[in-house]
Amino acid sequence: MENDTGVTEFLLLGFSEFPELQLPLFALFSLFFLMAVLGNLLVISTVCGNRQLHTPMYFFLLNLSALDISSVMVIVPKLLAILLTQSNTISFSACIIQLYCYLACVEIEFTLLTAMAYDRYVAICNPLHYTIIMNKRVCALLAAVSWVTGFIDALPHTIVISHFSFCDSNVINHFFCDITVLLKISCTDIAVTLNMTFVVSVFAVFTPFFLTLTSYVFIISTILKIRSREGKSKAFSTCSSHLTVIILLYGTIIGVYIHPESGDSIRSSKLSTAVYIIMLPLLNPLIYSLRSKELNVALKQAITRNSMLSAAKHFR
Repeated sequence: MENDTGVTEFLLLGFSEFPELQLPLFALFSLFFLMAVLGNLLVISTVCGNRQLHTPMYFFLLNLSALDISSVMVIVPKLLAILLTQSNTISFSACIIQLYCYLACVEIEFTLLTAMAYDRYVAICNPLHYTIIMNKRVCALLAAVSWVTGFIDALPHTIVISHFSFCDSNVINHFFCDITVLLKISCTDIAVTLNMTFVVSVFAVFTPFFLTLTSYVFIISTILKIRSREGKSKAFSTCSSHLTVIILLYGTIIGVYIHPESGDSIRSSKLSTAVYIIMLPLLNPLIYSLRSKELNVALKQAITRNSMLSAAKHFR
């Protein structure tokens, strides 16, 4: 992991354009970070501890919660350190590792949500054979493919960028080592890299998007064929949580990476990226718990049980 110009560290500017908001942003992001981690840990413990939730949908939700915790742990601790202590420097190796983990988490999320879309497709379009098609082996295979694909797809970008030359500047106008910013400050000819990025992005982003879209075309077509309003409502409720997460994910990704180049766009990009990295892992468990009666009941039981245990220990 060595660049051509011997740069040993980078300087992360973070939200330096808002000097008066450093402590308020630290408090806000710390709160959201803790809520995201604790919320997803609660989902994981609830799904693991409740046998009624040992179904394919909640198995994939468990994987999504584990991924959400991983993604916030990659970026947010360093962001909080920048806001609180102004420790803006990050070593070259740490920067490349952060970039790799971030890209891997993004790709895993795309692929995992595609697997969840397929699960919803089978549940709605082929309910009689659901338990046969979505057996434990198939679910484990889909989850494993999602994780392995993410870690493999992130390698080409990371390896190429780790050999870039950074002769003009080592200042990163962002709060983490984002690939777009690293490409901007590099003095290496990035034409080949951009072509490779485009090809890999087509495979890594558009393929899951196309498969997810195809699944929902069949799902919506099947729901529209249901005659009773109650049947339509019940069928839609089984995929409404996943559809909401899909819309939020692709909507924020478009907002983060498709924008005009200007000073205002850089500031807005930082804020939208912070929303994507911190808020989505916080919203995912809320969306699923609010839309899923089974998970909602299980979470309430888990919270009540833990409260009673804490109270019993206190009185002892």
